[in-house]
Amino acid sequence: MINKIRTAEEAVAGIQDGMTIMVGGFLGTGSPEILIDALVKKGVKHLTVIGNDGGLPAAATGTTDRGIAKLLSAGMVDHIIASHVGMNPLIGKGMNDGSLECTLVPQGSLAEKIRAAGAGLGGVLTPTGVGTIIAEGKETINIDGKDYLLEKPLKADYALIRASVCDKFGNFTCAKATKNFNYVMAMAADTVAIATEQLYEVGEKDPDTYAMSGIFATYIVGGEKPWQI
Repeated sequence: MINKIRTAEEAVAGIQDGMTIMVGGFLGTGSPEILIDALVKKGVKHLTVIGNDGGLPAAATGTTDRGIAKLLSAGMVDHIIASHVGMNPLIGKGMNDGSLECTLVPQGSLAEKIRAAGAGLGGVLTPTGVGTIIAEGKETINIDGKDYLLEKPLKADYALIRASVCDKFGNFTCAKATKNFNYVMAMAADTVAIATEQLYEVGEKDPDTYAMSGIFATYIVGGEKPWQI
């Protein structure tokens, strides 16, 4: 069996300037913090980041930045594709001064665009956004008298994922609210790095423990701190 175990620094070593990365989490809930920290330390620039949001800045947490906020604070992001950006003022500031491009995607559409990439689909049809600015530049398809937008797949060079429980092949599961985008993102990137709270030998846990197959995992990093809201 291929050894997928790496340090956080090794897991993100292949991320280069200008790449597109996905980051799991919902306002820091379920974000792979040790992988994000290692990426900040690496110091790459001009990233396109796909995520639910811009993370939580230190002003909101009362301690430190969480999630994608760490990448934004470090000036590593040129373009963010997300559905909820109001919690991080750096995004609004960057949009206003021209230093950051922000593409807003309705949350359900964002999840489905990512899932479509992982499933090898050409896109998904949704009524969400029909007749609004979301529809600008997109194909509208009428089915049985109802209009739908064609939302094309979203894929990334790397996905940074957080797991609650993972084995050494990469079979993993996420507890409670940390599921959010982690499962769909694990299917939609060329390279998938998983930071896990608990790491087990293959076969040590009942296979039904795991929700996602290890075939998607490229690298596995142990030592993620237990999730706390």
